[in-house]
Amino acid sequence: MEYRRLGKSGLKLSELSLGSWVTFGNQVDGKDALDLMALAYDAGINFFDNAEIYEQGRSEVVMGEALRKLGWSRDTYLLSSKVFRGGEKPTQNGLSRKHVFDACHAALRRLQVDYLDLYFCHRPDVDTPIEETVRAMHDLVAQGKVMYWGTSEWSAQQLTEAWAVAKELRITPPQMEQPQYNLFERQKVEADYAPLYDLMGLGTTIWSPLKGGVLTGKYNDGIPADSRMTLPGYEWLKAQWDSEEGRRQIDKVRALSALADEVGMPVHHLAILWCLANPRVSSVLLGASRPAQLADNLKALESRDKLTPEVIARIEAIVDNAPAPPPRY
Repeated sequence: MEYRRLGKSGLKLSELSLGSWVTFGNQVDGKDALDLMALAYDAGINFFDNAEIYEQGRSEVVMGEALRKLGWSRDTYLLSSKVFRGGEKPTQNGLSRKHVFDACHAALRRLQVDYLDLYFCHRPDVDTPIEETVRAMHDLVAQGKVMYWGTSEWSAQQLTEAWAVAKELRITPPQMEQPQYNLFERQKVEADYAPLYDLMGLGTTIWSPLKGGVLTGKYNDGIPADSRMTLPGYEWLKAQWDSEEGRRQIDKVRALSALADEVGMPVHHLAILWCLANPRVSSVLLGASRPAQLADNLKALESRDKLTPEVIARIEAIVDNAPAPPPRY
């Protein structure tokens, strides 16, 4: 396991990290969560990601209980939460100062910790002035309840506005973004955010490196009964797979699988290593419902040397979807 700086900050994240979306509080509870986190930690993972919306807070409860039982020293791991949607009431949603504070304190209680290392604005809130959100995030940093704050799935324009507000007010700016990034989702990380890496020192903790499991190859011949596409509440994943674009992607996964076989690794290892090849990626979030699944994904690091420039060029020829570079002014 190697460690990367979170953008230009001094914080070092493991290049692979463990996310809890879909799994914790849904597919994973109790001892299974503890076993997953112990395996990750022993392999060198130091970043564990969560959010208030994941299973309506249950995901954080499960992770917090596992952390209590594992008893790791708090200075050896990084923990995150995200704020945006916490319930049905108007004051339980969005990025108002009230909800940002309420959600942070609720996450601290559920996770059973005194502070969050990373705190993300999970989506942009068009009903709240950016200055209000930036001030609220800064105040949590000043109070020692949050170490670093950032965003998830914000546009480059929204990020730039937040950064500019923070600079004008001389308060803590956003330092990281958590976008989807994989062989089929590239626009934001490679093009939209390109000017921001140097301007803001932006770091990225990317999610869905396997495109919801599509890049494992397990959907090449249909939808397995035990996949996340069959879970209640995730019908939208199945709809994506069943679209015309989804079918084109499956054809590309079949070609990528053949290339991976030729190189000597499974296609999901190829997909994870491709994400890691981008130096703008601070950490790649992995999801797993079983320790064996996580252990298999971690083995991708053993094939790092096989992802040569020639192999990357052949991958690019297959997916044929590199974003146009941003204009230079």
